Amino acid sequence: MSLVARHLEANGMPTVILGAARDIVTHCGVARFAFTDFPLGNPCGRPFDRDMQTAIASAAVDLFETATEAATAVTMPYRWSSDESWRDGYFKIREDDLETLRQAGEERRAKRQHLRAIGQVRRT
Repeated sequence: MSLVARHLEANGMPTVILGAARDIVTHCGVARFAFTDFPLGNPCGRPFDRDMQTAIASAAVDLFETATEAATAVTMPYRWSSDESWRDGYFKIREDDLETLRQAGEERRAKRQHLRAIGQVRRT
């Protein structure tokens, strides 16, 4: 998304990136970045927390007016939870899930191979 934002900016369309992967987004050099220190895939806040999501989205949109210099990155003041315990289990793979994940990976690879064979997936 960051590279798309850079392309759009280069062609005159202002953008704001809202995300949780600060190192990746800042490395790409986007014009405006609203950082939330949340689990990946949840840059607007906790699921079903409309108040938090609305506040974060509004603050990100405000960057169109408040960002005065290139590569503006703002850390949003919101927290995922009252403590940091969510980090302990994030992306942790339990032993019970290994077989399910292995099987899902095999199915995905077989499907991609089939789609490649019939010309519906670009070869890399």
